[in-house]
Amino acid sequence: MTWLPLLLADPSPCLRWLVLRELLGRRNDDPEILELDALRSSDPLVAELFSSQKANGAWSAGVDLSLGSGGEVRITALALKRLAFCGFTGENPAIMQGAEYLFSQQAQDGSWPLQKVQGGEDNRDNYDMVPLQTAIPLASLAMCGYALEARAERGYEWLLSQQLGDGAWPTGISSGVYGYVAGYRRLAHSRWGCRSNTTGSLLCLSYHPALKDDPGTRKALDLLLAQARCESSSLGFETARLVGTEKMRGFFTHFAHNDPAFLLGLCSRIGAASGDERVDELVRFVLGIQGPNGLWDYKNKPGASRWVTFDLLKTLSRLDADADWISLEP
Repeated sequence: MTWLPLLLADPSPCLRWLVLRELLGRRNDDPEILELDALRSSDPLVAELFSSQKANGAWSAGVDLSLGSGGEVRITALALKRLAFCGFTGENPAIMQGAEYLFSQQAQDGSWPLQKVQGGEDNRDNYDMVPLQTAIPLASLAMCGYALEARAERGYEWLLSQQLGDGAWPTGISSGVYGYVAGYRRLAHSRWGCRSNTTGSLLCLSYHPALKDDPGTRKALDLLLAQARCESSSLGFETARLVGTEKMRGFFTHFAHNDPAFLLGLCSRIGAASGDERVDELVRFVLGIQGPNGLWDYKNKPGASRWVTFDLLKTLSRLDADADWISLEP
């Protein structure tokens, strides 16, 4: 465990707390866990989030928190996502208030409002529906532990109603027509499937205790695995932006990067067995570029390397070679 002293020497109490809990299995009453628990809220990674939350529970783009741009629903969702990744749950007052704000913005049909994109990426008029409009806030709520809450379940119902018959989710619908899928977002075995929208929707489903095992969820993951890429330049990108070293950018392009670590995380939660040759290839690739000190270097922003290492170690420890997984995509 050459990585252990390096991770436990990190200045972030959130990271040290997570390493002890998630990788070493320390109990809640462990003295070190209790000591770090008292320090976590003052971690610079999250302290400004706690201090900048508005009275209504929302966060806004006016504060530079590396959460990108957009309306309060989007910014609040991304703030909650960071807090959840750092180990905070629905028992935290800030998360409770943020979750209630998001639920207060939910439409009657279970979706969240779509911020109109004039012209769109394909020069069409405004979209009437884009799965990411709901996937982004719903994923944040699920990561915070609200997946089984009745209002969240309505969001899942809406999201599943937008899934295509081949298992993917489209770019969106404009005037009754499926939106154009740019080449970098196109899924190999789907006519209208958008990789970014499918990835965002799968992220939501991977945190639902029952829906993560649904055949439709596995079908969508199968599509993503069919064109998985071993790209070292993107390895850990999602983790890096969750901890603020990469900025949150884009709407249609929110999941544009091919991040092997993020895809393996989906596999570990949804149950894609490591016996699948595509999953095995990703694992071999990841292990092959692990550094001699046990860390994975995130070259674009080296400050995120220890967080990327923690997340990959957690993912690799949870991949199940004996999972009940059947692949149907080449």
